Amino acid sequence: MFSILKDWREQRVLDKSQFTHSDWMLAAQQIPILDRLDESELTRLFELATLFLDDKSITGAKDFSITDGVRQAIALQACLPILNLSLEWYAGWSSIIIYSGSYTSESITVDEFGIVHKSQQHRSGEAWLRGPLILSWKDAKHSGERDGHNVVIHEFVHKLDMLNGRANGFPPMQADMDPVTWTETMERGYADFQQNPKAGLDRYGATNPAEFFAVLSEVFFETPAALVDAYPEIYEIMVKFFRQNPLESKS
Repeated sequence: MFSILKDWREQRVLDKSQFTHSDWMLAAQQIPILDRLDESELTRLFELATLFLDDKSITGAKDFSITDGVRQAIALQACLPILNLSLEWYAGWSSIIIYSGSYTSESITVDEFGIVHKSQQHRSGEAWLRGPLILSWKDAKHSGERDGHNVVIHEFVHKLDMLNGRANGFPPMQADMDPVTWTETMERGYADFQQNPKAGLDRYGATNPAEFFAVLSEVFFETPAALVDAYPEIYEIMVKFFRQNPLESKS
């Protein structure tokens, strides 16, 4: 019964959407990394994005105006990682906040002597555990250009990572995946990356395992050949995790 009601509700949302298939197609054409998707995949992405916009609120910070184009661009790229998963992977939170440009965020650290240090950092995005996801539109509007950098995918992958607790680079595994294989493969790659820079991979990924996972996910969807060159074994486990293979040609 629950499944029937869920399907009915989702179909109702799709039927009432303000965006037509043509509207979504025009928006998708502005995001180069989506051109690898075939017609059926694009249709599924458009439906997921429609349901996503019904489920999440997108608001502008400091008078930034949220246009339909902004909403569609965010939704399409947010839903790309879950294209072959489900919207349930983004459960437990509801708000996306968009700044016009980079913004400052206060960080607090405690040193070895117990002294608390506060600092201001400029950010292009961040994801809070069970809280909002925040983006800079100045950075997000250039996402999807197939250059290996995508702040939208980066922050939404953090949300996937947080589905089982704080982001640590070890999200919930698919039923047919071996958590030990994921752990050993990612730990081995992270240890290597800390010592050995790789072409096409942002050094921010060496910060901690959560950032390593998020940065490599950007590359997986944007410039997958660079990830295969650097860490082919990580590419393979990401194919299994995301249920996608970006290097496959459209049928």
